Amino acid sequence: MDRKTFLKTTLASAAALAVAPGALVSCKTKEKKTYTPLRLSFQEGLTPGETLTEKLDFMESLGVTGFEPGGKGLADRVREIREALKGRNIKVSAICAGFEGFMLAQEPEVKAQFDTSMSEIVRAAGELGSTGVIMVPVFNWQEPALPHTLETREYLCDQLHKLGEFALSCGTTVILEPLNRKEAFYLRLVADAAAICRDADSEGVKCMGDFWHMQEETSDYAAFMAAGSYLRHVHIASRGNRVMPGEDGEADNYVNGFRALKELEYPYYVSLECGCRSKDRAAAITNATQLLRSQWEKA
Repeated sequence: MDRKTFLKTTLASAAALAVAPGALVSCKTKEKKTYTPLRLSFQEGLTPGETLTEKLDFMESLGVTGFEPGGKGLADRVREIREALKGRNIKVSAICAGFEGFMLAQEPEVKAQFDTSMSEIVRAAGELGSTGVIMVPVFNWQEPALPHTLETREYLCDQLHKLGEFALSCGTTVILEPLNRKEAFYLRLVADAAAICRDADSEGVKCMGDFWHMQEETSDYAAFMAAGSYLRHVHIASRGNRVMPGEDGEADNYVNGFRALKELEYPYYVSLECGCRSKDRAAAITNATQLLRSQWEKA
């Protein structure tokens, strides 16, 4: 084909596309938006009520579907919690720590305490259908601890791999929680936790974000997006004084973080872990749930 013929053919084809109704539009498929609900969870100590039944009744009245108990003594409570949850639209979300010792302990007996107690909690978490057991490798006040070095990180990943595989065999996971530098300088950012999950190389090792501790982050949105599929749990509190969401006024804005969770189609729980400034705890919690649902819709 010579140049003149080529140009005529090209122009004719372009004209045909220009007048053909839907010619280009038909090449595109409309993305179907998926609605991601906000699944709220309450920690056991947060909820008003003298008994577990009363606490769960209060949660049900607010449409809360997740229950986060502590890990201490959990093995002895499996039957109690199962019975209390029967017939309710509430499931156990994450288990909040409760183990003894710590993973990065220098002293073998302290590490052994961690291994034994954590294994017990993980087994109980699996029996309850929990999303995972929250853990911190080492708090600032826990000494003597392994130094913050590359070798320690490699050791941590190896230990997490073993623990993660055990958690999988129990039907649950372990969830790394980054904290602010005043509490645990070793693991502060959600992206760091996600990278450790990757290097631990076990589907049983996940991470979480806590809006209170995430004041270390430059962006709530970026932090959650960095976690991606490793994200298994979220904690939330007010952003100034770690009380009930809304009790610190305009500072309590979670929209950017919520936007990331919705884009990720995050299927797990956002759990309240906080104090309460108000003397009327029930009213403060009710207001907090309304605020969070409102901001979720805006996200």
